[in-house]
Amino acid sequence: MQDDLFLEETPTSSVTEKVAKPGPAVELRGSVFTLPVLRLKRSDLGAIEETLSERISQSKKFFENAPVVLDLEHLETPAEVLDFAALCSLLRTLQLVPVGVRQGSAEQQQAAVEAGLAVLRGGSVQEAVAAESKDKKTGEVVKQVVVPSKALVIDQPVRSGQQIYAQGGDLIVLAPVNAGAEVIADGNIHIYAPLRGRALAGVLGDASARIIVQSMEAELVSIAGHYQIFEERLPDELFGKSAQVYLQEMALTLVPLR
Repeated sequence: MQDDLFLEETPTSSVTEKVAKPGPAVELRGSVFTLPVLRLKRSDLGAIEETLSERISQSKKFFENAPVVLDLEHLETPAEVLDFAALCSLLRTLQLVPVGVRQGSAEQQQAAVEAGLAVLRGGSVQEAVAAESKDKKTGEVVKQVVVPSKALVIDQPVRSGQQIYAQGGDLIVLAPVNAGAEVIADGNIHIYAPLRGRALAGVLGDASARIIVQSMEAELVSIAGHYQIFEERLPDELFGKSAQVYLQEMALTLVPLR
């Protein structure tokens, strides 16, 4: 395509020819994806396999070939260096795809890298961001602290296959989120319409985030990595009702709005 070519002029005797040069082979862009987090508490592979097999059997379609991140923060032996190669092999036999680790010691992260895993780094939406600017009068560099707070407002339906991400703040949706669609926010999610797809709030670890919905018909809801899948219709006290989702003592809680 013409847009993928750069044209430059190359002189040859008295005639100027245009020679097409190919554009870049790849483009590197930032994006966001939903990654289930596997919070490791023990390193016993047998116990991990037993627990995961039972959990996966409840939602086979959701977990089939799903990428997962290994959270090392809650290991009962914090300094233990795991056999990541054996762990990854186990996960693949369960049709999970391990892609990286988060938290953990420097030794644990190094062992993970040697096993071919990435190290994911990220903080809470509540963390301050350092920034610098110049004073207009003196020209001196002034350090500032900026806390992201701006909300992203969506006033059109979120259709199946679409993904909306509110980075650094809340997400407000004024139209339906259809089945197969996904809305994500570092902060809270407010949906003043039916939620029929997926909603994931506090995705960088903000356990105080909430999801507030006018009509709860969701496929999945998640707060700070704690999620609930609804493969069947929700209970009558929740389906089609105004509801909120939050963490209570690190357990996902769904309740009608009174």
